[in-house]
Amino acid sequence: MLKTLSWCIGSAALLLAGAQTVSDQKDNQQAGPGSEWREYLGGPDRNHYSPLTQINKENVKNLKVAWTWSMPDSGQTQVNPIVVNGVLYGVTATVQAFALDAATGKQLWIFGDKSKNGSNTSRGLTYWEDGDDKRILHAMAAHLYALDARTGKVIERFGDNGRIDLHTGLPDIAKNKYMVSNTPGTIFEDLIIMPLRLSEDSDAAPGDLRAFNVRTGKLVWTFHTIPYPGEFGYETFPPDAYQNTYTGAANNWAGTAIDRKRGILYVPTGSAGYDFYGGKRKGTNLFSNCLLALDARTGKRLWHYQTMHHDMWDRDLPAPPNLITVTQNGPDGKPRKIDAVAQVSKQGYVFIFDRVTGKPLFPIKEVPVPAGALPGEHPWPTQPVPSKPAPYARQAYTLTENDISVHAPDRDSLKIKFKGYKKALFAAPSKEGTVILPGFDGGAEWGGAAADPNEGILYVNSNEMAWILTMKDTPKASELSNLSPGEKVYTTYCVTCHGPQRKGNAKSGYPSLVDIGTRRDKSFVNQLITSGKGMMPGFTMLTADEKQALVSFLFGDEKVEAVSATPASKKVYLPYQSTGYNKFLDANGLPAISPPWGTLNAIDLNTGRFLWKIPFGEVESLKAKGVPTTGTENYGGPVVTASGLLFIAATKDGKFRAFDKKTGKLLWETQLPAAGFATPATYEANGKQYVVIACGGTKLGTKKGNQYVAFALE
Repeated sequence: MLKTLSWCIGSAALLLAGAQTVSDQKDNQQAGPGSEWREYLGGPDRNHYSPLTQINKENVKNLKVAWTWSMPDSGQTQVNPIVVNGVLYGVTATVQAFALDAATGKQLWIFGDKSKNGSNTSRGLTYWEDGDDKRILHAMAAHLYALDARTGKVIERFGDNGRIDLHTGLPDIAKNKYMVSNTPGTIFEDLIIMPLRLSEDSDAAPGDLRAFNVRTGKLVWTFHTIPYPGEFGYETFPPDAYQNTYTGAANNWAGTAIDRKRGILYVPTGSAGYDFYGGKRKGTNLFSNCLLALDARTGKRLWHYQTMHHDMWDRDLPAPPNLITVTQNGPDGKPRKIDAVAQVSKQGYVFIFDRVTGKPLFPIKEVPVPAGALPGEHPWPTQPVPSKPAPYARQAYTLTENDISVHAPDRDSLKIKFKGYKKALFAAPSKEGTVILPGFDGGAEWGGAAADPNEGILYVNSNEMAWILTMKDTPKASELSNLSPGEKVYTTYCVTCHGPQRKGNAKSGYPSLVDIGTRRDKSFVNQLITSGKGMMPGFTMLTADEKQALVSFLFGDEKVEAVSATPASKKVYLPYQSTGYNKFLDANGLPAISPPWGTLNAIDLNTGRFLWKIPFGEVESLKAKGVPTTGTENYGGPVVTASGLLFIAATKDGKFRAFDKKTGKLLWETQLPAAGFATPATYEANGKQYVVIACGGTKLGTKKGNQYVAFALE
C-alpha cells in the first residue's frame, strides 16, 4: 500500500508545466456533427473516415502547416490522436499522455515519467464520458490508467489509486510474464475491452480477452482465446494447452471494432506461440488467427472465422476490422444492403462477412497446401483463400527468377539464393529457407484500412517486402552447459534476433549489440531487457541474477562465478527455432524482388473488384536515376473524407500525401520533419478543418523526430 501511495503522490508531480487545464480553454465545442475524431481510427467502426468537406480536391494544394507541437522526447510514435471538445489527446514516443488545444497546438497537460514508462510504442488513447465525468484511458507498460481528461490527473477511485494491472483476471501462469497494451481499448457502455501485446514464444502469457468497468477498474468478463475444458474449440489444441504448459498468446493486440447498436464486438486475434513451430500444439488452434464476434456485454462467442489454421508463419490479424455496408444481389436478384465486417490480413487477403451471421459475402476456398514440414510439425492440410477480392499483395508462389530486381547490383547471386528457397503457397518453415511474401509485416499492417462506410470501398496500403524464414536446431541443454551464465541467457533468448556474434541485422531492424557499452550504460540496458522496445518484447521472466549475467556478458565483464543462471530450464524446449527476421535484400539494402515495394489500393467490396492500385512511396536514390516510382515499405494507415480525399503518410520517404480517393491521383504532398509511421486524424476546431500527423521516424532507418504537425488551409 505504501508503494502504491508513493506512486500516486509521484504521479501528481508529473503534471508538467503549462499548467492550463482543458476547462480553462476558450470554448470551441460548438462544432457540427462529425467535426471531432473521438475514437481510435475515427470511430467504433474503425473506418478512418470523416464527413468533413472544407478541405477538398480543389483546394487541398493550399494546405500549410497550421501548428506543430514538439514532444519532450524523440523516436518512433504510431499514434492516431483523438480530438474531443476542441482538445487533441495523444501520446509521446516514451508513452507520456498529453492534451493540446486542437486549434493552436498549445500544451494543456502531460502525464507520465518518460524514464519509467517502458520503451514500447503506443497507438493512442481512449476517451469515455458520463456527464461531468470525462476520462482518458491510457495504457503504459503493464498498467491501464484512468486520467481526468481536463487535468491529466489520475482518477484515484479507478482500480488501485488510478490504475489496474493488465495481468488482472489471468491465471497464475501469467504472473510476471511480459505484457503491454499499445493499442487503445474499445468502449462499450461502461466497459473497456483491452488489447494485449505478449511474447511470441512458447513462454507467452495466455491471450485472454478481458473487459473492465471504466468507472471502477473491476474485471467484468473474460473470453479464453485458448479454450478451457468444455468450451467450444477445446479439441483444436492438445488437452493441456489452456494450462500454458507449452503455448500461449492467441491474443488480440491490434484492437477491436464495435457495433454499438447491436452490441457486437469484433476481435481479430494473432497466432499461438511459438510462432514458427507448432509441433506441441497439434490442431487448428482456435481461437488463434480468428475474427471473433462476441456479445460485448458478456464476452459470449456469437460466431468466428479462422483465417489461418495452425499458424506457422506469424500471420496475426494485424488491424481492427472495418464495419461497412455493401450492396449485393439477394436470392431474388434484387440489390440489397448488407451490414458487413471486412478484415484485412498480412497475407494480402480481405475476408468479408455478414456482420450478424458471419456468412462470407464471397466464397472462401480451403486450398490444399504442402505437407512437407520439419519433423514433429503437423501442418493443417488446407488453408482459407478468399475467391474475391484478389490479393492486394503478391504471393511468394507467384515469384520466379525474373522477379529478382533489375536494380540489384548482385542480381545474379540473388537468383542463386532464390532457387534454394521454398516458395509454394503456404510452404512450411524450413532449414533451407522459406520465402514469406507478403512479409512478416504484411501486406496490411497495424495501420489498417480506411473505408467509405456507405459506399463499400476499402482503401488499404500494403508492403511488398519478401522475408526469408529459416529454421535451425535449438541448442540442447548439454550444449549450453559449457557456456557462461550470461552467454547461456543470450543464446536462449537473444540470439534469434541479434545473432550468435551479437552483430544484429540492421537492414532488418535489429541493432548490433557489439560494444554496446560505448553507447549505453548498464542501467539502461537492464531496464530495456525488462520493458522491451519496439519489436523486442520485455523478458520479465528472467530473474535479477539472470539479467545481471546477461548485462555483464554484453558489456564484456561477466564473472562466471557470480551467478548460476539456468534460463533454459525455465523455457519450454522446442527442437527448432528461427534464425531471425531477415528481409530478402540486395547489396544496396533495397528489396531483392522487383518493384512495387509498397502499394496503395482501392477495393470495391460490393463487387470484389479493384478500382485502382498505385505504387506508394519513392526511393530517392532510384528517383535520381530516372527510375519510375517504386513504392516503399510503409507503416500507418490512411484517412478518407466525404470531400473525396485520402490522406496518408506512412512511407519510408517521410512524405505526407493527399490522393483523389476515386482515381488514386496524387493531389498534394509535403516533406515531414521525420517519417510519419502513424495514421493521421482530421477534425474541425473554431470552424477550420485540420489534418494532423505524428512524426517520429526511426523505423526503417529513418531519422528521429519528435513533432506532431497539423495542416490547414491558409
